[in-house]
Amino acid sequence: MNLLTRGARGRRSFLKGAVAAAGAGFWADQTLEALPQNVNTNSKPSELKITDLRIATVARAPMTCPLIRIDTNQGIYGLGEVRDGASKNYALMLKSRLLGENPCNVDKVFRKIKQFGGHSRQGGGVCGVEMALWDLAGKAYNVPVYQMIGGKFRDKIRCYADTTESEDPKVYGARLKARKEQGFTWLKMDLGVDLVAKVPGAITHPVDVNVGQGGRVQHMFTGIEITDKGLALMGDYVAAIREQVGMDIPLSADHFGHIGLNSCIRLGKAMEKFNLAWLEDMIPWQYTSLLQKISDAVDIPIATGEDIYLKEPFIELCRNHAVDIIHPDLATSGGILETKKIGDAAQELGVPMAMHFAGSPVSCMANVHCAAATENFLVLENHSVDVPWWDSLVEGVSKPIVDHGFITVPDKPGLGVTLNDEAVKQHLGEPGYFEPTPQWNVDRSNDRLWS
Repeated sequence: MNLLTRGARGRRSFLKGAVAAAGAGFWADQTLEALPQNVNTNSKPSELKITDLRIATVARAPMTCPLIRIDTNQGIYGLGEVRDGASKNYALMLKSRLLGENPCNVDKVFRKIKQFGGHSRQGGGVCGVEMALWDLAGKAYNVPVYQMIGGKFRDKIRCYADTTESEDPKVYGARLKARKEQGFTWLKMDLGVDLVAKVPGAITHPVDVNVGQGGRVQHMFTGIEITDKGLALMGDYVAAIREQVGMDIPLSADHFGHIGLNSCIRLGKAMEKFNLAWLEDMIPWQYTSLLQKISDAVDIPIATGEDIYLKEPFIELCRNHAVDIIHPDLATSGGILETKKIGDAAQELGVPMAMHFAGSPVSCMANVHCAAATENFLVLENHSVDVPWWDSLVEGVSKPIVDHGFITVPDKPGLGVTLNDEAVKQHLGEPGYFEPTPQWNVDRSNDRLWS
């Protein structure tokens, strides 16, 4: 008899003796009864299969938000969300690739479908499905999502709130001060050249070029530049706001307009004395070397990232020290796990991560779990603080969801929320509430990307 066999027989003898000594009733009734207490007996994760994908589209939250529900053969479902303003078809086109898959194999399924995503809203379908997969996996194993991606670094998530712009700095300052009084410990403002565009001599631009925020021409190709007079006026504008909110609280800035590279640098330098927390998306994120030029010239953190899909472009930006802060939108960047990978990679290169978000409480909770599990996280955006019915869309979490500028990380399985069906139905942007989608069951092609 070898040592392994002898050891195994010894253990069996010990267990038999323990049962005899303690009584079979104790061993069977108490120990075995205790074993399944933390297991979701409604689900056998290894046998879980995706059977359906359906959509319900919420409107005016304040954006349009297509909600995803992925159903399974065991009666549990997962919730996700296509990014604000994106087409629900970005998710529906993935259905035929998902049917029959085990949703607990989150990374495997993500790698299968990620080729169908893209930058900005085109990533919305893949990311929404990824959220729903994590929700399903958490429910199957009866643990919150943050625990499945490594555990949490924090119990509450700091938020900043989108705040409506005003051409009058006193009005805008009062609105931002009200956010501070609500409990927000981080503020963000819009700071576009449209604020001074009506003042003669503040902006130079070619005739008939749109100076506002809606232009489709990238910043470097518009010919729009700000003058010294315009810079002085914008400096006075920010000074009036800082006078109301104080210098102690972080104040970020965004939506500068499609101005040229040199104007971005001159505007950044003019803002240095106000110690802004970051300047966001001064030029499109694709221009790494130009962003690096701005970052090197301006002593205010430069941030970008809400339109980037997958981790590789973020890593390039960080490795080249082109930005000081990355700012992914989880509903574009690849979902929960990919965004955590982005944060972890940025941390290795000395860059912190803020998070862009403008959706329903479903996507919000996906962001919350990711933020909780990512060490270099700074702050999470929320566009819905002024939408009175936003909280009512979900159940299972404490209300208000954003409480004095923070969201408590839920400890319930999966994302930690369920839908309030009646509330969602009241705010649909189109007819149908998770109606069947059999027309998307078969949509096949040769998806392999290599020969």
